[in-house]
Amino acid sequence: MAGGDGMLTTAEAIERARALAARGQRTLLGIAGPPGGGKSTLAEAIADDLGARAALVGMDGFHLAQAELVRLGRADRKGALDTFDGSGYIALLRRLRENAEEVVYAPEFRRAIEEPINAAVAVPREVPLVVTEGNYLLVDSGAWSEIRDLLDKAWYVVQDEETRLRLLIARHIEFGKEPEFAREWVMRSDQRNAELVATTQPRADALVRVS
Repeated sequence: MAGGDGMLTTAEAIERARALAARGQRTLLGIAGPPGGGKSTLAEAIADDLGARAALVGMDGFHLAQAELVRLGRADRKGALDTFDGSGYIALLRRLRENAEEVVYAPEFRRAIEEPINAAVAVPREVPLVVTEGNYLLVDSGAWSEIRDLLDKAWYVVQDEETRLRLLIARHIEFGKEPEFAREWVMRSDQRNAELVATTQPRADALVRVS
């Protein structure tokens, strides 16, 4: 049930992440929420606080490359559920959970070039907490439905909707889109994705309100 562990502030979420890292075994914490909702900010705050005790692995590293999106005719919906390698992401989560290798390398999405970079994030065996964030961690359909069982805890980030849209548009502008195109993209594409993500909130253990 959504919010089964309550509504958390950012400070409370960081404190709970510290407790997860202290469990003495590999633990996976998932942070989900809509585009521009503050997932990355929260995940980075946790990783920064825990330092060497945490590794941050983003679902966005499994974006299909732009050339593949063009081939598939899906470039105009980049960020939609079917524009990710979901099976690849699930396979990585399994490796991270099993923790049988000295180091596992994960991909990373570079917004400056709008492309994923393979093997950009190293996760050594001794790291107790892996924080993974993304829009679709709690989707309950197809292969994506396997993700929830791979996560020890899953949180859903909530934010004022006006603020979320404003920050999301600003992010698109920062990374090269013209203001009018950025707004159109958000309202046409990102909002469709956000509607799907919103339906997954009940699968979270807790809600985290960010501002």
